[in-house]
Amino acid sequence: MTEDEQKQAAAEKAVEYIKDGMVVGLGTGSCAAKMVDLVGAMVAKGLKITGVPTSEATATQARNLGIPVVGLDEVNVIDLTIDGTDEVDPQGRLIKGGGGAHLREKIVASLSDRMIVIAEAKKKVSQLGAFKLPVEVVQFAAPALKPRLEALGSTPTLRLAKDGTSFTTDEGNYIYDCDFEKIDEPEDLALTLSTMPGVVEHGLFIGFADIVLIGTDAGVEVIEIADEPGG
Repeated sequence: MTEDEQKQAAAEKAVEYIKDGMVVGLGTGSCAAKMVDLVGAMVAKGLKITGVPTSEATATQARNLGIPVVGLDEVNVIDLTIDGTDEVDPQGRLIKGGGGAHLREKIVASLSDRMIVIAEAKKKVSQLGAFKLPVEVVQFAAPALKPRLEALGSTPTLRLAKDGTSFTTDEGNYIYDCDFEKIDEPEDLALTLSTMPGVVEHGLFIGFADIVLIGTDAGVEVIEIADEPGG
């Protein structure tokens, strides 16, 4: 399978978990976009669900497909969230945020009864860190935070938009893409970043994934993650 076909296969397996009447968190990114397309086709055939998008891009895609979408002010619980990832390790720990939506993605995941992660084979890694860790920061704090992120052992680079200006998230924040090469203690790093003033959110998702679906040349690998406290 090509990478695109692996993504499609994982997305197709994921939507099998969606049941009529569910509130579904709709992820962001190339793999999640395939899932949203599939959900749109299911809704067109009569599936009744409510979608909670994790980005403005996903919200637009969902609306264009006829998927009813709401904000967090209109739902009390999210039954299931399906989202992609940039890396996933054997413990189900993730690095997310390549698309810049990890703040909303983490909020939605935290409110979900279950989270299914979908990805192509190359996203499955033995250790997190080859993918640069996105760290979302308030604009005011960005200059002061760079040396603090360097002190943690990373090489932080301010993310740029396609036009060369500083990339801003849906919430108007900047992102540092932090190159750690490898992350030996993801839980410790997550805690350190979460308690750093000026850091809004980071791309380490620990304790969120319940099921990981990996598209491979041999089909979809289903990995069930043991229960752990949310990170």
